[in-house]
Amino acid sequence: MADMTYACNYVALESSDRTSTGLQPNVAGALSYLLGWVTGIFLLIFERENKFVRFHAIQSTVVFGAVTVAGIALSFIPVAGWILNLLIGFGAFVLWIVLVVRASLGETCTVPLAAGIARRQLKSED
Repeated sequence: MADMTYACNYVALESSDRTSTGLQPNVAGALSYLLGWVTGIFLLIFERENKFVRFHAIQSTVVFGAVTVAGIALSFIPVAGWILNLLIGFGAFVLWIVLVVRASLGETCTVPLAAGIARRQLKSED
């Protein structure tokens, strides 16, 4: 069943937490949202050790990839599609700010559906 909850949980980050990129986990987690799905995919490719960073990278890829696809699809619908595109874009911008800030604080915010996909992917990697 899909994860339909929204929560931000603090994840204790110790100095011993390592990342493949050499960045602090909270910095790498926040950077995974910086350019949406682009930085999400980049960190998925280069980060192999830290589950916190990989969770944020997967969630960023899923959420902002879906927003990009929806935006492209809606752009072909005159007026109503353009208005919906603006509303979705504004909502995505607010969500982006929340996710960047929370990840930089070492928190794991779950976005419905995307977090479930990220968790399943991380379990399959174990």
